[in-house]
Amino acid sequence: MCKRLSFITLLIAVTLCSAAIAQERTEDVIRVDTSLVNIPVIVSDRDNRYIPGLQQSNFRIRQDGVEQKIEIFSNDDAPMNIVLALDTSRSTQQVLGKIKKAAKQFIKSLDPGDRCMIVTFDYQVNVLSDLTSDHKLLEKAINHAEVGDVVGTLLQDAVYGAINRQLRDIKGRKAIILLTDGKDHGSLVRKNDLLDDVTESDTVIYPIFYETGNNPRQFRRDRPIRNRDIFGGGVFGRGGRRGGMGRMPGRFPRDPFPDMRFPRDRGNNPARQARVEENNEAAISFLERLAELTGGYFYKEQGSDLKDAFAKIADQMKRQYLLGFYPIAESAPGSVHKIRVEVDRDGVAVRAKGAYRTRSR
Repeated sequence: MCKRLSFITLLIAVTLCSAAIAQERTEDVIRVDTSLVNIPVIVSDRDNRYIPGLQQSNFRIRQDGVEQKIEIFSNDDAPMNIVLALDTSRSTQQVLGKIKKAAKQFIKSLDPGDRCMIVTFDYQVNVLSDLTSDHKLLEKAINHAEVGDVVGTLLQDAVYGAINRQLRDIKGRKAIILLTDGKDHGSLVRKNDLLDDVTESDTVIYPIFYETGNNPRQFRRDRPIRNRDIFGGGVFGRGGRRGGMGRMPGRFPRDPFPDMRFPRDRGNNPARQARVEENNEAAISFLERLAELTGGYFYKEQGSDLKDAFAKIADQMKRQYLLGFYPIAESAPGSVHKIRVEVDRDGVAVRAKGAYRTRSR
């Protein structure tokens, strides 16, 4: 009887020990998986020609000055996942045709395994197609892009939704190509909050800025909103206008320039022109910051040159190196850490995000 009790006691102890070890291992796996930091990297020479063929041993990653072990490395021509976000606010009325034409040319440059989705934003965020490699479907979606009939430019809401809803759980190469004049009006997501959010993401942002004027006619509400239900539905929600595409839950757009009184004549107005230039400079600064924080590249192109900008972006994305590491030490949620990627080659330029923020949620 005593021997039987001793055996049972030993069996229980072994079982409890095994369960504890299994639990510890499970917790370790969860911890490691959630702390992985992915870094897309582009390496070029002094003439901006991209350097292919580098191996993991050629790279070094430092976090806050401390070298990290590279756990994930890829230099393969892996498929791309792209959100093509088109500004269709009233200010783009004169250039939307050129934007759509250039966007179609970009779709044709995609490889068969690449996926893209089409999003437009004005007073609402419209998903015109989900992620797909079907070029005909994507071109059809681009054809349905139209200028909004109400004042509003939910640029920040559109970028936030793309990162956190459409691309967040996708592995590999992913990017947002953002065609806009950079002037947000009506977003719920604040500028600084969006900048914080992109440092947590491994999505590269390529803004293409095209300059627009602030024509007061562009901000006239030509048609009243009769269906207030379009202001619900969540991020990239369904059930709105334009064939069922929904809207980010933003504020109802008010006059974007309440302190300005436009003259009736159409002649040059120095005060108005100064405000236009000031707004353009602020927009460019914000778009440059989005590119810098994500390791992307900012383009300032005229409408006729959009095709060239798209071609450069496609080429850059296909030449990315993907590096990943697990931080040596855990840090508090929302902590910002500096990152430096180095390559053991002389005379090369390395473009990668310079910091990352640990997820705060």
